[in-house]
Amino acid sequence: MKRFGLIAVIMIFWFVISFITNILGPLIPDIIDNFNLSKLALAGFIPTSFFVAYAVMSIPAGIMIEKWGEKVVLFIGFVMPLVGSLLFAFVPTYPVLLTSCFIIGLGMAMLQTVMNPLQRTVGGEENYAFVAELGQLVFSCASFVSPLVYSYYVANPMSIAPDNLPWVSLYFLFAIILVAMLILVLFCRFPKIELKDDEKSGSKSSYFELFKEKVVWLFALGIFCYVSTEQGVSVYLSTFLEKYHGLDPHTVGASAVAWFWGSMLIGCVVGLVLLKLIDSNILLKWSGYLSVALLAVGLFGPAAVAKLALPAVGFAISLMYSIIFSLALNSVSKHHGSFAGILCSAIVGGAIGPLLVSLLADAVGSLRVGMCLVFIFILYMIFIGFWAKPIIRNKTI
Repeated sequence: MKRFGLIAVIMIFWFVISFITNILGPLIPDIIDNFNLSKLALAGFIPTSFFVAYAVMSIPAGIMIEKWGEKVVLFIGFVMPLVGSLLFAFVPTYPVLLTSCFIIGLGMAMLQTVMNPLQRTVGGEENYAFVAELGQLVFSCASFVSPLVYSYYVANPMSIAPDNLPWVSLYFLFAIILVAMLILVLFCRFPKIELKDDEKSGSKSSYFELFKEKVVWLFALGIFCYVSTEQGVSVYLSTFLEKYHGLDPHTVGASAVAWFWGSMLIGCVVGLVLLKLIDSNILLKWSGYLSVALLAVGLFGPAAVAKLALPAVGFAISLMYSIIFSLALNSVSKHHGSFAGILCSAIVGGAIGPLLVSLLADAVGSLRVGMCLVFIFILYMIFIGFWAKPIIRNKTI
């Protein structure tokens, strides 16, 4: 019974991490309007400041787990987003928002680093795959819920929020939730994590050895392109619908972002079946083809089509991250922990991808053209499906 209780706590942690992490997309139109940002690139710096923190903290967080233990890392991991949330809640300016996003990102990187080995230890080796997939489903559910909560708080802001910035209410809500998480961490007794070889950060020599392998760079670029695609669509989805089709970002836009993550949740469930029936290389290619088609229809179709096709991109890309990650680890025979650290650092694509989209959009004066950069990211992932030759392939029926 104690094990089930701890698994429930871990699922709550995943929900909170996702709820806070994936709120940026719906906020972008308000941020541009309320802070009078003349260039889209200034808005692009917001996800950049958040995801740069992942590149900074992913590997150090693994070292901290080995040195201080999981409870300390969990506690600090929740303290940092609490500090970041309160900082912006009380000083809601654009420069402070950038600082806040970076601080929150540091904490989220620490939390995600500790969560995977923690759920393996709590759930047991024999249940790891199930618990990990359950965590992914909870993560996706929270990503679906957070834009809807944003819509509610814009319409019903807390009285403490500035009258012209009702969405700042969300950061007070984040602070309340994070305080509850800190109390939960303090009162829970977690089993000691013994990191497996593929979860340890590895020695310097292992990194240098991997960096000499072309396949390592190619797969890292694949993870970079996946996160660039995910964030490049979700971050600007609401802004695109408002700019080109005049759709209200507080209602239709927020709902579209919610369904981007909701369709990704559906895609994860469908993918569990497809991975048992179809080779992962083939599935990666067809996921890419579908993504290209939906993105093209969404960017160049009428409003009625765009508000359905662009959220559906989430369904099409839902398996790409896990497939690329597994193909990568199954393509090398050693140093899996170090390789996983390199791949996690490539999540910095979430910082650079949206920024590149915004820079291109500013250069040509068109967000539609800027978002066409996402086609290049998707085409590269399709390319992986053609050349990847893993030592171990996924088992199919």
